[in-house]
Amino acid sequence: MSLPPEKASELKKTIHDHLIKMDVHGKIREVLSETLKDGLGYGPHTFSEGDFLQALQRRGIIDDVMRDLQFMDIDVARRYLHLQVLGGKAFLDHLQEPEPLPGQVCSTFRLYLHFRNQRFQSKPVPCACEPDLQEGFLLEVHRDGIGEGSRMADCTTMLSICDPVHLVLIKMDTSNETTLVSSYFLDWRSVLSAPSGRTCFSVELLGVGSESKVPAGVLTISLELYPPLVETLNVDIITTQQSLERQRSAEKERLFLVYAKQWWREFLEIRPSHQSKLVKIFAQDENGVNRPVCSYVRVLRAGRLLESPRQAARFVSLLADEKAPLVGGGAKQEQWCSLLAFVCRGKGDCEDHATLLCSLLLGFGLDAYVCVGTRAKGGPHTWVLTRGTDGSITFWESLTAHRYLHQAIDPDAPPLAPQPKPSSPYRTVGCVFNHQSFLANCQPTDAVPLCVFDLQNPSRWKAMSEEALRSVCAPGSTTSLPPIPPLCASSLEPAAASNQLELEMRFLVAEHRKDLEVATVWDDHLSYLLSSALAAYETERCTGVSCGNEEFQDAVRRAVPDGHTFKGFPIHFLHRNARRAFATCLRSQFCEEIVSCRGDHVRLAVRVRVYAYPENACAVWIMFMCAG
Repeated sequence: MSLPPEKASELKKTIHDHLIKMDVHGKIREVLSETLKDGLGYGPHTFSEGDFLQALQRRGIIDDVMRDLQFMDIDVARRYLHLQVLGGKAFLDHLQEPEPLPGQVCSTFRLYLHFRNQRFQSKPVPCACEPDLQEGFLLEVHRDGIGEGSRMADCTTMLSICDPVHLVLIKMDTSNETTLVSSYFLDWRSVLSAPSGRTCFSVELLGVGSESKVPAGVLTISLELYPPLVETLNVDIITTQQSLERQRSAEKERLFLVYAKQWWREFLEIRPSHQSKLVKIFAQDENGVNRPVCSYVRVLRAGRLLESPRQAARFVSLLADEKAPLVGGGAKQEQWCSLLAFVCRGKGDCEDHATLLCSLLLGFGLDAYVCVGTRAKGGPHTWVLTRGTDGSITFWESLTAHRYLHQAIDPDAPPLAPQPKPSSPYRTVGCVFNHQSFLANCQPTDAVPLCVFDLQNPSRWKAMSEEALRSVCAPGSTTSLPPIPPLCASSLEPAAASNQLELEMRFLVAEHRKDLEVATVWDDHLSYLLSSALAAYETERCTGVSCGNEEFQDAVRRAVPDGHTFKGFPIHFLHRNARRAFATCLRSQFCEEIVSCRGDHVRLAVRVRVYAYPENACAVWIMFMCAG
């Protein structure tokens, strides 16, 4: 990174000041004195610079300096917050956790952070009562246009920045299953009053869902501003600002609740049967906080990570579907997650999927809404609808990426008039909403096949005031709203992951056939030919258009000699665990026949293709084939 002379000198001064603050010169003199005093086998003329550096390294001084100076690759015209996690304690769920042996696979904790459009994650550490969570994160305070690029953010500017640091702690077990441990919003502004420019404190993390009032553990956190403040604020000023923000938010939320109750009474006066409709105005998040459902949707642009609305739908469908369990198992509870908690965990309920897909479709410029209703099987469900400029209505199933064109049945049409057949799996719809609209279905029936989605018609859809919704759902309107994080690119190398998983599948197939006392002969050419089939399957899932199958079939016919037969079995997974995948494959009788095929000239082929999506979501395709 090249800097103009004035910036370079400023950077040198900052580093110099920090070294003085660390008393590095005193530590060096101390080590030099001890080294020469103890002799350590060196004569006065043989003690070299390298030897001295080794002595400094043994004392850990170089590591300390490098760790403290890692923040220095920064723009010196900007203000930064250096957040350090200095360890965890009191994670009592792991009180009896044995110390992992070297090389042993164990459950791990990983901490994720989001602050003003910046995201970070820690290294995974073994789960323990006192996990070794020690990591530093450099957060730019200027992000999102607060503070001019040529000016340093001062105390007053930073005091007005109420965006919290969102911390999400995820546990991953030995089978790569993830659990949301805690979701915490840290107000960092206490550092503005720290006399030394640095503050250190403990944060009690609470559980989630039904355990949102139960402590999950404690983190020790240090905050420091770079460059240090020339003048700090009085503690009373900060607490007063925080109190005013809370009061303003509480008043907005109170007024909205009063309005929502009045709106609901008017809705029931239209038709008494509306009492039974699924009209959901509020939903609880992972911390047990009731929030308006509109606040779960935002206009979300994925940059270069997703290229089209259908690819966005494919990405959302690759995040696993799982309801939040209650303590004791059995029943499930409804829990809408903040976006960061959802994508870091990599799985969630249908509400999480639908709000994320709606946010992405809004980002792609579509007129999108989340629908709340029931499926054909009768269970509560959420999905997404988009309205075309021509009035067409398309349903998007966020769990599968399937799309359905909706055409309403006209109950007043003559008996013999042709009517469209219902194509979607949805039975009823009670309300629809997005980031700025909430509309309840006030048609005589809430049956989806009979519903007309003319959302501007007040006789069919009762709308909430957009101004009232903005007061509690617009970004920054209340302090209780979590900021929406950007999506992160995948850290997965698709080619390497595909090769690794394919080798593991070959090994498992060979072991399985060895147990059956059958030899295994692999046909590498046939395995390679399967690639085009897997590419066609993924393209079809993304676009809904099938292509490339003719070439694949022609290539396979050429590769299999006349008089020989072949069988193929493709299967799709959301994970890269080879043993789990192979066990699932063997449950299919057709696949089991291929893998266990016997014969004098039997050749086997397997091909694996991993497709990487944002947030390390992946589509894994495996295809087995035998010929002989």
